[in-house]
Amino acid sequence: MDPVRNPYAPGAGQRPPELAGRDKQLDAFDIVLERIARGRPERSVVLTGLRGVGKTVLLNQLRSAAVSRGWGTGKIEARPDQGLRRPLSSALHTAARAIAKNHHNQERIDDFLGILKAFALRATADKGMRERWQPGIDVPAVTGRADSGDIEIDLVELLTEAAALAQDVGAGIAVFIDEMQDLGPADISAICGACHELGQDTAPLIVVGAGLPHLPAVLSASKSYSERLFSYHRIDRLDRESADRALIAPAEREDVKFADEALTALYRKADGYPYFVQAYGKATWDQAPGSPITAEDVEVAAPAAEEELAVGFFGSRYERATPAEREYMRAMADLSGDDGPVATSAVAAELGRKPASLSPARDGLIKKGLIYSAERGTIGFTVPHFGRYLRSVTI
Repeated sequence: MDPVRNPYAPGAGQRPPELAGRDKQLDAFDIVLERIARGRPERSVVLTGLRGVGKTVLLNQLRSAAVSRGWGTGKIEARPDQGLRRPLSSALHTAARAIAKNHHNQERIDDFLGILKAFALRATADKGMRERWQPGIDVPAVTGRADSGDIEIDLVELLTEAAALAQDVGAGIAVFIDEMQDLGPADISAICGACHELGQDTAPLIVVGAGLPHLPAVLSASKSYSERLFSYHRIDRLDRESADRALIAPAEREDVKFADEALTALYRKADGYPYFVQAYGKATWDQAPGSPITAEDVEVAAPAAEEELAVGFFGSRYERATPAEREYMRAMADLSGDDGPVATSAVAAELGRKPASLSPARDGLIKKGLIYSAERGTIGFTVPHFGRYLRSVTI
């Protein structure tokens, strides 16, 4: 069929043409926004799941829901090598500009921006880099607020000021943090502390984070009360009905249908993972001669989809690993027949090494986001079917 009309979109963070299977999370977030609008206490939100399940897509959709209610929003993507101040300053600057459209007290806005600038400049002040980087805020920095240098104290003060600014216009502020597990321990602690303080005051500001399955453990290690600060949502593979809808709805808009056997074959291939659903759907569309799309079309197209996944989804990640890290992952793959978590002691036994000698490889893989610590003494792949991929190829 015409590839130009192909509706499917396998891409990192790219919204699929039909966002299926996420109504529960979207409805829950609407309730959070409405409760906060009515001055009710509400928790911040955390989305967790493997790569390829659509966390970033859902995070963006939640942001759109907040924007549609007139909230100020900003989004950051955490990185292991970057502190929180600079990206958060940019995100809050974006949120403040949205709030300012309905705020009639320019002095009040400028005062907040001055506090925000002071908070941002602390990111470089201690390194003597004040002149090399400026946060792009055209007001003088305000001293004495959110500029102590202690990120936990400063973040509470900054977010309190941001919430007050939003409250002036009857709105709220939502800060969206992707890859939240990559924040440093001090930054994680500061966010938990700030959410705790703001929650006690029913302030109209929430944090919406997304990260890998071990993110709740990262938060809990920082603050023992973190399990009560956030509403946790595990984002998993799609059930059969939702996966079918993700394929059928876009095709129907192009006057194309699927045979039932084709949908069964596609679900078996993609295993319900949203990224895989899009990848197999796209390849099948390009291969099918016409409507309805058949199970035979799926089988003919499957090698093209698998080749695309091998290069862009699996292979690119494997290439980031060092030889020692690759050896570690191959051992994990050999042990995890169902691609589930495996014991670190079993990996050591498989490689004939002492567990302590493998710590550098394991820690390197965790920092690169290729594996995660599932539970104490176990590790798992962050990418679904990664073990299957490693077992299927000779590298």
